[in-house]
Amino acid sequence: MQRLGIIAGRGIFPYLVAEEARASGCEVYTAALSGEASKDIEKVSDKVLWVKLGELGKLVRFFQKEIVHEAIMAGQVRKPKLFSGNVRPDLEMVGVLSKLKNWKDETLLSAVADYLERKGIRIIDSTTYLSTAVPREGVLTKREPNKKEWEDIAFGFQMARQVSGLDIGQTVVVKKRCVVAVESIEGTDEAIRRGGHLAGKNAVVVKVARPKQDMRFDVPAIGLETIRTAVESGIGAIAVEAGRTILFDGDHAVKLADQNKLVLVAASENFISRNVLQKSRIK
Repeated sequence: MQRLGIIAGRGIFPYLVAEEARASGCEVYTAALSGEASKDIEKVSDKVLWVKLGELGKLVRFFQKEIVHEAIMAGQVRKPKLFSGNVRPDLEMVGVLSKLKNWKDETLLSAVADYLERKGIRIIDSTTYLSTAVPREGVLTKREPNKKEWEDIAFGFQMARQVSGLDIGQTVVVKKRCVVAVESIEGTDEAIRRGGHLAGKNAVVVKVARPKQDMRFDVPAIGLETIRTAVESGIGAIAVEAGRTILFDGDHAVKLADQNKLVLVAASENFISRNVLQKSRIK
C-alpha cells in the first residue's frame, strides 16, 4: 500500500488531503505542527507525530522510520511566528536557514523541500488529492459580476499579478479601479477586513497565483471562512485564478456566497477580457 506523508499546518487543507488520500488507498503519516495543525488530523491519519516549528530533523526521522518517500505540505503557518523569537530551530533547520538569501515564502519552502528530497522524501504537488477542489474557469455563483465589478476584477487581476510577482502577497482589494488593500504577512482574511473597512460596500477581492507558482506549496486558497469574512466586510465579488487556486469546502462556500449575493468567479486573463468586452457592448 502506498504511504503518503503530510506536513500539516493550519486550516482544513491537511484534513482534506489526508481524507482523500486514505479514500484512494494510501496510508497517511502526518507530521503535525504544534500550535498550527488541528487535533482533527489524528482522525484521518494512520499515525501522527506532533512537531514544533523548526524541528526539521525530528520530522525527517519520523518519515524515514515509517518508510515515507512522498509527502505533501498542506496548511498555513502563521509567518509572524517566524519573527517572534519563540521558534527554536534544530541543527538541521539551522543548516537550511543559514543558506537562505531571504525569508520569502517560496525561498524558505523550496529550501526545506530540497533538504527533504536529499533525505529521500519528495515533496509532491499539494493538489494531487484535491483536483476537484481547483475550480475551472467560470462564474461559480448564481449572480454574475456587473459591468463595474468586471472592470474592477480586470484591474485587480493585473495588480495582484504585480504584487504576487514581488512576493508580497497574492490578494488585493480594489474599488473603482483603485487598490485599497494589499495582502502581506497578515494573510488573506485580514487583508479583506482591512479593504472592506477602507472601501465600504461592494469592493472586489482578487486572488492569484505567483507568475511562476510552485504547486508543491503555498498554492493560493480560499474557503468558507474567507467567504464569511468577505460577507461581513461588505465585499461584492471575489475572483480567483482558475486552475491555480484551491476552493475548500466548495459547495458550502458557493451556497453561502449565493445566500448573500456575493459573486464568486474563477477566472483567467482571457476570460476576464471577454466578459469586460461583452459588458461594455451592453447599453
